[in-house]
This record gives sequence, C-alpha cells and structure tokens, in this order.
Amino acid sequence: MTVNSGSIRFNTDSAKMEIYNGEQWWEIDSTSPEQQTGGTRALLMGGGNPSTTNVIEFANIDSTGNFADFGDLTAARTEGKACASRTRAIFAGGNISPSDRNDIYFVTIASQGNTSDFGLTLANVSEHSGLSNETRGIFAGGKPSETNVIQYITIAATGNALDFGDLSYTDATGAMGAASPTRGIIAGGSPSPITDAIDFVTISTLGNGADFGNLTDSRYSGGSSSNAIRAVFGGGWSPSHTDTIDYITMATTGNAADFGDLTVSRYTLAGAASRTRAVFMGGHTNPGPLKDTVDYVQIMTTGDAVDFGDLSSNTASPAGCSNGHGGLG
Repeated sequence: MTVNSGSIRFNTDSAKMEIYNGEQWWEIDSTSPEQQTGGTRALLMGGGNPSTTNVIEFANIDSTGNFADFGDLTAARTEGKACASRTRAIFAGGNISPSDRNDIYFVTIASQGNTSDFGLTLANVSEHSGLSNETRGIFAGGKPSETNVIQYITIAATGNALDFGDLSYTDATGAMGAASPTRGIIAGGSPSPITDAIDFVTISTLGNGADFGNLTDSRYSGGSSSNAIRAVFGGGWSPSHTDTIDYITMATTGNAADFGDLTVSRYTLAGAASRTRAVFMGGHTNPGPLKDTVDYVQIMTTGDAVDFGDLSSNTASPAGCSNGHGGLG
C-alpha cells in the first residue's frame, strides 16, 4: 500500500498518533510552547559584537523585555544559521575567521545550557538560510562558493546533513528562510547581482526549489520568520541597509507585499516567530554601529515594527530560531 506524505495513523503499540513525512512514521508532538517554556521562546545564537561571540541568549516572544543568557556555542562564530523543532534548536555552519565551518550543534530549548555535537553540513558554509518543520531542518545557499545547494537534517536524530536539491537561482548568499508545516521558503540573496527571487520547496520530499515570486526589492541578509500562514522578511541590504518589511502567504505563490518598516534600518539581523509575532534581532548599519535592537510585528496584520527590548550586547550576523514558528503549525 502506498502511503502519502502527511498521512496520519494511530500506532496501537505505542498508543501514539504518528505522521508520515515521506520517508518514515514520526510520533506527533502534542506539547506546546506554553507547556514547555511558558510561551514561545526565541533563541539568538552567535554573531559578532564586533568580535565573534559564542553567546546564546533567549526571550519569551509573547512578552516584551531584554534577552537573557541561555548558554554558549562550542566556539565563537558569526554568520551561522539556525532552525528548530518544538524541543531542539539546531545551529549550523558559520565563520570562525578566516574560515567557514561545517559543524552542526544543538540545544534543548526548554532547558538552558551549552550546545552538543549534532553532525556536519555537506561542506563549509556561512551566510546561508535556515528553516524547518517539526521533523526536518533545511539549510540553503550561502558562501564561500555562492552555492545554491539545499541540504537537510532530521532534527530528532543526530548525524550529517544530506543533499536535498538545488535552488532555482544561484546568488543565494544571505538568503532568508521561513516555513509552514509543508513548505520551505528561501528568499533573496547576493553577491552579484542582488536578487529579489523567492523559491519554495516541499519539506517532506527531495528536489529542487521552484519559483514562488519576488520580494518587493532585491536584497539579502535580512531577518525572516513565519507563522503557519505568512512569512515576513525584515531589513537587509539593497543596495544599502533598509528598514523594509514585506510578506507572503506561503500556501499560494506570488510576489511579496509591503508590510511596514523596522524601528531601525539594518542588515545582518536574525528573525524568530510565535504563532502571532515576528521578532527581528540585532543587525548592523554601514557605516554605523552594530545594534542591540529587538523589535516585533503582529504577523497577521500590517504596520510598522515596535520596540521589544534589547540584546545583551550589540550583535550582527547572529542566528535566530524559536519553538513556536510557522513550520511547527
């Protein structure tokens, strides 16, 4: 009997509901961010301030306020990317000057502490995009070779990343990632020319990215996040740092629409989301200082971002994720 991806069954042996992800059956997680962490927890990992940092910090997206210490990465690095399930946050790649890295690490979001080893990416990579649903994490694009490669991991396991396919466009350094439970979104990129392209993939399958539409302008190194319906992209470089926020509806295809503006124009920032809010964390103006700014929007409305609080220090090129983003439903 052929089983379609997304099929659900009751396992009489374990007395658990399971979902088929296209490869195998996985137990459905019945917990919520409220049960695990008292609300959706955003994590910010690594970055530069201005030297590279190994700091991991966190905040509850459902409230406002300053970020607090969570633990440390195994080594200080910048330009890595993150994704998460309800329980695990994954950090992959990044740069420890002068070299890009291929390490992958994880933490348990409900606790606090330092990262543990997960595996390796396909090659050294930084300034890539990260996204996930509950089962799979996906990393796409990046440098040093301005790659358009898409790779994936199974979050609940440990092990090396595997090849997923390729993006439909090549300039994917600084691309921005977001997800619904079924679709992964990769948007924008550089180095030459800067692009407004948006691709999508079906997370539970393997294959190349397909054209979704276009951002409202060509840019890269913005912050991105989503609930299960909308993805929002904030800031970036185009051809200078920008305060633009635009959005798409992930179940359809088409061009992004204007959402509003960040409180501070910046690039190399990170994003995270709950079911209702998207937060944009850190970043850089050029010329100008790094930022400890955190601002947020209500995803299902449109309008300008408002102040959330501050990071523990001015930070650019960090990785962001949460245990309540759109890929988790």
